[in-house]
Amino acid sequence: MTMSGMENRTAEEDDQQADQEPKGPAASLDDLDAILLDLDGVITETAEVHANSWKEMFDAFLRERASRLSAGFVPFDLDHDYKQFVDGKPRYEGVASFLESRGISLPHGHDRDPPDKETVCGLGNRKNQLFLKAIRQNGVTTYPSSVDFIHKIRRLGLKVAVVTSSRNGREVLEAAGVAQLFDAKVDGIVARECWLDGKPSPDTYLEAARRVGSRPERAAVVEDAVSGIEAGRAGRFGLVVGVSRDGNPRLLQRAGADVVVSDLSELHLGDADAPDPDALDGAPDRSDGHTLENRMQPAPPALEKLDDIKSRIGTRRLAVFLDYDGTLTPIVARPDLAVLSDSMRSTLRTLARACTVVIVSGRERGNVADLVDLEEIVYAGSHGFDIVGPEGTEIQHEEGEAFVPEVKRAATEIGHRVAGIEGVLVEDKKLALAVHFRLVKPQDVPRVEEAVDAVMAQHPLLRKTGGKKVFELRPNIDWDKGKAVLWLLEALELEGDEVLPIYIGDDETDFDAFRALRGKGLSFLVAEQPLDGAADYLLRNPQEAETLLAALSAFLRGELAQ
Repeated sequence: MTMSGMENRTAEEDDQQADQEPKGPAASLDDLDAILLDLDGVITETAEVHANSWKEMFDAFLRERASRLSAGFVPFDLDHDYKQFVDGKPRYEGVASFLESRGISLPHGHDRDPPDKETVCGLGNRKNQLFLKAIRQNGVTTYPSSVDFIHKIRRLGLKVAVVTSSRNGREVLEAAGVAQLFDAKVDGIVARECWLDGKPSPDTYLEAARRVGSRPERAAVVEDAVSGIEAGRAGRFGLVVGVSRDGNPRLLQRAGADVVVSDLSELHLGDADAPDPDALDGAPDRSDGHTLENRMQPAPPALEKLDDIKSRIGTRRLAVFLDYDGTLTPIVARPDLAVLSDSMRSTLRTLARACTVVIVSGRERGNVADLVDLEEIVYAGSHGFDIVGPEGTEIQHEEGEAFVPEVKRAATEIGHRVAGIEGVLVEDKKLALAVHFRLVKPQDVPRVEEAVDAVMAQHPLLRKTGGKKVFELRPNIDWDKGKAVLWLLEALELEGDEVLPIYIGDDETDFDAFRALRGKGLSFLVAEQPLDGAADYLLRNPQEAETLLAALSAFLRGELAQ
């Protein structure tokens, strides 16, 4: 057999092998605590805009150069040149890589070079100018399935970061309206400021994992570019997922992707209790689907399932944990307008006489205690850092006290930065601070987040979290509402099979508590629409929450048939 024939046979066999090889191991959610996603082509439909901008820039440059040198013009090829030399790489590295493939040598120049200057940086800036013009004229579209996927994994308690080589990452996220979905953002500007090598180096993904508090082996990388897959593999991440929207997954498979899908809707989130198919005779091939965790069903309406809820309570004592804003009161324009109704206060008083009731709020503890105004209740403010029990009994979780001066300084600095933005409210909650933007004009919200991010960068002892029209800075320690609930159960001596904890909340900070009580108690989400996997039951508004609380109180007093 000739060498040529062997090469042809090997290429064909490589394609067949890529089709026949089993997909990488499905990752259980228990194995992961963070998902790190590329931006262009994975979250936003901007990969084509980037590719067309590269082609327009390079073709103009190559055509002019060919004319000047009386040489043949060979256009930039989107299938080969873009994917092989440019896709996923930092802008100037992409320029240099393609020019090298054509044997063209240009000075590197400076990143401030004008777009008409014939340097590597000048060409890169020319491409960026074309890209920005395109997205400003036409906007940015997201892949709905990707946004849905991100919402689901956030509700399941995983951290989410976006990692892009683009220096326009923030502008693209804001134009797409998805900037608030991410716990961390690592883009080309961050890479430059932190001296991080771009893809295929794993540096930017490692930095994203660090920023969300995850180890590489506990994080998944989701990429559509060969250089990104190589970065995920080089960083030894727990799972590397390739997204091949062009129907040709082999490049990503060969680069080292564990799993390749055409769309993130193929990464199912399903029944965690399903039996291991490998343990069953005649089990279906695991490669038939791609599973991060078995698909979870939307929560059923709680008021339609009262008999089921009573059955699950049985003869056990209850410990009822409640969020405040959006759960006991409707969401309002300003925090000071969230006043508890007399009816809800009466319902809480009656329930507190039958079982332990705890308010777990992001508000400052004294503030929420004044709003509820019931001595029978335990109050946990600032997400559980500041706690006082019935009749003034103090149960201190003291780790957060050291952060009070840091929070105060950050609140002052953010206040100065947003002073000119109409509608923004900075709330110093002693152990955390909240920046409310519900009354801010939509076009000014990015300015608010920029101010928060700038201050956060100067205060590494704090971390940013989100909520309904609010950015929060909290102590950068491993603490959230879920851990606060578990700590309170122990501190209040409510652990054990004879106690059933219940948590009712409406915001993404409450999802930590939902997850903490999974398998230990019952969780209720207050929302207009059910969300997959978020909680055990759905309450559509605070009025339904009050109806449930009244039903629990009546059941505990024996007024409802068991």
